[in-house]
Amino acid sequence: MTTSIPTPTKSELAEASMRRSWFPVARLCDLDKPQTATLLGVNLVIYRDGEGRISVQSRRCPHRGGDLSMGEVHRNSIGCPYHGWEFSSTDGNCSRIPSLADQGKIPPRASIATYPVVERFGHVWTVLEDPIRDMYEIEEWQGLDLEWLAAEPIDSSVGVGVTIENFRDVAHFPFVHKVSMGPTPEVVEPLNVNRDGLDVWMDRPLDAGTGDWANDGICMMRYRCSAPGLASITYHYEKLGRRVVAGFPSPIDYEHVKIFWGVANEVGYRGADLEECLRVEEMVYLEDIPIVEFIEPREIPWDSEFQEFSVPADLFTLNYRRSFIELMNRVEDGSHVNEFV
Repeated sequence: MTTSIPTPTKSELAEASMRRSWFPVARLCDLDKPQTATLLGVNLVIYRDGEGRISVQSRRCPHRGGDLSMGEVHRNSIGCPYHGWEFSSTDGNCSRIPSLADQGKIPPRASIATYPVVERFGHVWTVLEDPIRDMYEIEEWQGLDLEWLAAEPIDSSVGVGVTIENFRDVAHFPFVHKVSMGPTPEVVEPLNVNRDGLDVWMDRPLDAGTGDWANDGICMMRYRCSAPGLASITYHYEKLGRRVVAGFPSPIDYEHVKIFWGVANEVGYRGADLEECLRVEEMVYLEDIPIVEFIEPREIPWDSEFQEFSVPADLFTLNYRRSFIELMNRVEDGSHVNEFV
């Protein structure tokens, strides 16, 4: 008798595709001590060892379950706070057990999982399984000398897809962002949205009404997102230069994210400094959170379990969903990326 393998739902494919995609797990500026993260249910420790190497590893000590994030960082290892067992920062193998007189008797399978590391956009990024996409490269940032400032992460009890759609939606501005943007038109003009594989983008002039950005002059915005979890706006001011805000929601679980995000100014930018840009952009983020918290469902209804209707103002959102579906198809096809960076 042949047992058929059940066909995965689209939601299951979405989660599987995220396990094979890059997400941030810590800010570079916080690595003076070990940091913790949970990525799709996997508990991690992130630290910089005594030689300056950044490691992303399993947080649980395999001896008796100690939390390695509470341990001591050594030259090329991290030690468990419970019994001092040390694990290599390069491959996770146990390198020292203080209670053993003969270090040659370390259990050969004693190790912790070690994950790839990329340092980018002021953050540490990792991927849990064999990646099906490259680490993010943003076309409009190529050749720019950007100076980044990583913001304090924001907890949000919705999924990656819902978070990215909120970042890229323009029809909610007059209702959610009355304070940060001032009065803005309710009618959304026809959107010129482009998609190439996993990347979606559009250009749109800045209409800041009477908000904090109203006096900065003519500006064209490049909205971009890349499946599954990067969204950015690159502001190109005629008189000031370029600045950036970017969000990278990292899934604690399928319906709960920690939003890592930051701002960047082109070196020589003649507008507000990074701290002021971050202050203004944070106003926008914090206006979104109370509304997004009550969205139902908490993640995109990939399997049509909820009815939705769309209008032309949703064109960017719909193209993001198409890009995410392309990522899911890579899971089904068994596609992978051979290089980590």
